[in-house]
Amino acid sequence: MRRTVLDDDHRAFADGFGRFLDAEVVGRYDAWQEAGRVPREVFDRLGELGYLGMAVPDEHGGGGSDDFRFNAVLNEQACLRGLNAFSLSFTMQNDVALPYFLDLCTDEQRARWLPAIASGRLVLGIAMSEPGAGSDLAGVRTRARRSDDGYRVSGQKTFITNGLNADLIITVVRTGESGTHADLSLLVVENGIAGYERGRKLDKLGMLAQDTCELFFDEALVPAENLLGKLGQGFRYLTTNLAQERLSIAIGNVASARGALERTLTYVKDREAFGRPVGTFQNSRFALASCKTEVEVTQAFVDACLRAHVDGELSPEDAAMAKLWASESLGRVVDTCLQLHGGYGYTHDYAIARDYADARVARIYGGSSEIMREIVGRSLGLGEKRT
Repeated sequence: MRRTVLDDDHRAFADGFGRFLDAEVVGRYDAWQEAGRVPREVFDRLGELGYLGMAVPDEHGGGGSDDFRFNAVLNEQACLRGLNAFSLSFTMQNDVALPYFLDLCTDEQRARWLPAIASGRLVLGIAMSEPGAGSDLAGVRTRARRSDDGYRVSGQKTFITNGLNADLIITVVRTGESGTHADLSLLVVENGIAGYERGRKLDKLGMLAQDTCELFFDEALVPAENLLGKLGQGFRYLTTNLAQERLSIAIGNVASARGALERTLTYVKDREAFGRPVGTFQNSRFALASCKTEVEVTQAFVDACLRAHVDGELSPEDAAMAKLWASESLGRVVDTCLQLHGGYGYTHDYAIARDYADARVARIYGGSSEIMREIVGRSLGLGEKRT
């Protein structure tokens, strides 16, 4: 079916980015996987070409467009090519972290940070998860104590996307004593401050080119002017922006599934068994027909959510459904595609092995499938009754 959510401008933007990926990323991606990191200068290149900060206003050097469909087609083009870890690097910048700066910065902060964010000179990350606090933000223990010269931050964060490359980390901290969500605030932590250190790069199953790491704060001094938004409003800010993050994940997931399916179709047409192409066997046709149907149906719902988001109407429940279904669907599709590769699918000679490893985290990050089901379930009036 023709995708009506995109117009000619979005498709032209996508085509240009696709040419960039083919020319400057695809051939280097294996080296990035081995290094466990996207080279820092790639962000400068993305900024130079106008692929970062599309929503940053013109006066601050950005694209001046809040049309999220431009973000979406960048995500899709990378994931279609199996460049999932690279996509996660720049969607963290454009889709996840940037909205906090656009919505919450003071005029002084906007002038200080936005031009460099749009140019790629400043790479962004966000630090929510801790060893004892993942999807449950009430478990955050990293504390920021007010002092005469700013905030003294102590604690630990983990699973931080762009953790090594990031110059600015939006850090969720506890600034009060009530032990509730009302204690949470957001501080922008900049490189080079005393008491702030990056820990080990995590040794992950997939998304190998994505620099995911731990962060440590030992009485790290964050200037008072780096408070993002109002004190004690961090939880509200986070929940407001999570719908876009989850939509972004869903967009990448369905594109990754489509890419894996396309590469598998090529394989089964070329690979022979018992004297004929693998794809001509009824089992292969039926399996691939199911995958094709699943991808197209998922795409339709994700596109509907994308349209709703552009119109300012995407609900947290719909975003949760999109993230839940697209991530679970991705797992089913890549599993089927790997099976159709036979033993070769279990080797790194074929991209499907990387697709398979990358796909598993989709059901965990950005809110696990269990949390998504909880959000949807409560929207049905099925929340727990408290006595």
